[in-house]
Amino acid sequence: MARTLRAPTLQAQAAVALPGDVRWMNTATHGVLALVVLGLVAAAVLWLLRAPLFAIQTIQLDGDLQRTSVPTIRTSAMPRLAGNFFSVDLQQGQKAFEEVPWVRKAEVRRVWPDRLLVRLEEHRAAALWQGPDEDGDAERLVNSFGEVFDANVADVEDDKLPVLAGPDGSAAQVLALYQRLQPVLGAHDMLIERLHLSGRGSWRVDLDGGATIELGRGSDDEVLARSSRFASTLAQVTGRFKQPLETADLRHRDAYAVRLRNVGTQTPAPPAGAVKKNQ
Repeated sequence: MARTLRAPTLQAQAAVALPGDVRWMNTATHGVLALVVLGLVAAAVLWLLRAPLFAIQTIQLDGDLQRTSVPTIRTSAMPRLAGNFFSVDLQQGQKAFEEVPWVRKAEVRRVWPDRLLVRLEEHRAAALWQGPDEDGDAERLVNSFGEVFDANVADVEDDKLPVLAGPDGSAAQVLALYQRLQPVLGAHDMLIERLHLSGRGSWRVDLDGGATIELGRGSDDEVLARSSRFASTLAQVTGRFKQPLETADLRHRDAYAVRLRNVGTQTPAPPAGAVKKNQ
């Protein structure tokens, strides 16, 4: 009788243990290989960053530029741009462009494969600025945001810019009041030449005709209300005595005092805006 023999089924495989030093050598070899690979990758990245193939070929300037010229950019900002397309420091580039005269804000970004796009925003001069300890001609400017900046004042075509003065950090506050006060006085043919805020919070105006107005303290609305009452009644005095204004003091409650040229001191006006001359 024939019999069929089946091969026994293997239930388990025996593991052969390697000596400890062989296992250590195997692990160490893998570690060395990993370090070599990392070194090669680092070298490749370093080469990529320095390769002249990726040098920046073009810098494109964008924005409404009135006073910022290409030669000025080339002289002031370009020398501070280092590296190629991948390695150039965009923040450093932004700082370099923002230190160019008349540049308020800069945005620098890469455009593949070899270009930088630089968007520039210029300062828009709104006034000249004098700090608390400055005398004589103003050498700095205030932009439309109330920010003080340094630039060549001679570059400003508008020779009618007002002078603003006040403590450090007050430029925006002074500009804001000027922008509200000038329409009030301008409606009565008075042009502000200089608006000054003292360290104690008191306002003073110098008009283009040489007159000075002490506006006193208070909120902007309070100062504007006093100025409006004064401007609307001043013509009664100047028209009666046929002399221009020399000084006015609006620091009296519900009244003001004026001095006309060649006339003398005026007493504070009574309430309701009427003006009484000191005989």
